[in-house]
Amino acid sequence: MKIGYIGLGKMGYNMATLLLDKGYQVIAYDRSDIQVKKIAERGAESADSIKTLVSSLSVPRFVWMMVPHPAVEDVLKQLIPLLAKGDTVVDGGNSPYKDSLRRSKELEAKGIDFLDAGVSGGPSGARSGACIMVGGKKETVEKHYKLFQDLSAPQAFAYVGISGAGHFVKMVHNGIEYGMMQALAEGFSLLHESPFHFDLVQIADMYNHRSVIESRLVGWLKNALEQNGTDLEAITGSAGQSGEGMWTVQTAKELGIPMPVIKAALDFRLESQHAPSYTGKIISALRYQFGGHEAKAMSPKVLPKIKKHS
Repeated sequence: MKIGYIGLGKMGYNMATLLLDKGYQVIAYDRSDIQVKKIAERGAESADSIKTLVSSLSVPRFVWMMVPHPAVEDVLKQLIPLLAKGDTVVDGGNSPYKDSLRRSKELEAKGIDFLDAGVSGGPSGARSGACIMVGGKKETVEKHYKLFQDLSAPQAFAYVGISGAGHFVKMVHNGIEYGMMQALAEGFSLLHESPFHFDLVQIADMYNHRSVIESRLVGWLKNALEQNGTDLEAITGSAGQSGEGMWTVQTAKELGIPMPVIKAALDFRLESQHAPSYTGKIISALRYQFGGHEAKAMSPKVLPKIKKHS
């Protein structure tokens, strides 16, 4: 299968590499010539424009977009006029689900199938197998079932419903993530300030062996404390957010669903921009661990580079 792949950031580059490993032919485009050259060295066919990418694909064409949600509209404006009835476009980024609903209708009017795919697992998941939740026409998803399975970890792919459903499920996932991270950060802040002088790396490691809160997040927290020191001195105490938690809270308000925990976690991140704290440091350190998000280290020795998979 020949796949057009647009977007070679942290997630996109790793996912395109996984496709190549699985034997797919990948034609790749990114605004960064450096990223295109890198993926070409891994065996992909490079494209110097979206037009070149589309012209290199076999009919019916299949294009996967992995770009930040503010860039999706611009990419589609360039892409759609080049496509034809029977082609398929996948938005694998974190887009607002209402935008995905609208885009699906617009493309359907042209006979083009649109799938919204929420992808979880960070850069490492994109490289070794992610958790993927897909919305759109069921028959379109079934037609490309093997592709989605090849991109996913075992039992980590699901068709979740009509257009918009994939990004809705991913939005809620990220909202839950906000609440879980907040609870961890607050708990470890209390441990940090206690009179007992706990070894926080030891506590995190112990929690992650058969306790009720055992999780990947606790494992990443242990790594962050181990790598950066338990005081996290050079990690910013202002926790960032990329939008999905806010979308979750806004959607809950529209549907009349109380969401005090996730809203509080979102409010904390917003307030932390002018009121940094140790709790914020833990959230920042966690965001770096699983997603490579900027943690604004004050010292270059603090943030180890994310290990690149060969």
